[in-house]
Amino acid sequence: MPSENSFDIVSDFDQQELVNAVDQTLREVQTRYDLKDAGVTITLSKTELVIEADSELSLRSVRDVLETKALRRKLSLKIFDYGKPADASGGRVRQVVTLRRGIDSELAKKLSKMIRDRFPKVQPRIQGDTLRVVGKSRDELQAVIAFLREREGEIPVPLQMTNYR
Repeated sequence: MPSENSFDIVSDFDQQELVNAVDQTLREVQTRYDLKDAGVTITLSKTELVIEADSELSLRSVRDVLETKALRRKLSLKIFDYGKPADASGGRVRQVVTLRRGIDSELAKKLSKMIRDRFPKVQPRIQGDTLRVVGKSRDELQAVIAFLREREGEIPVPLQMTNYR
């Protein structure tokens, strides 16, 4: 039995579920009466999503549909970082949505400090875009997980706890 137990805190999402949510959104947009002739396009890449429409009103409607489909697929809305709507060619409106993945160093330091202040017996370690929490007691680690789940509303990215050993 190992003397130290650990788990990783990561921020990630299922790319395939996002692809499915975007496909469902496009399908619904093509059948909805108010959006059928809006010329909506959604382009998905690894790091961003680009939504184009004829007006800001239809852009907001597409965002609502996308968020609904994402929630149904158990994706957190925190992964979407909406940019400002900008004018595109032909009188259209374009909005770039950056997809949040990973924990940046500033947030990792903040989480690390929160954990250290509340749980002195565990050691959070920053490893790239993940945060590893190490401790001798599994009960302490489970308390850290419960603490982070309680504070989910304060954290700007969705967190998952993985590699619990």
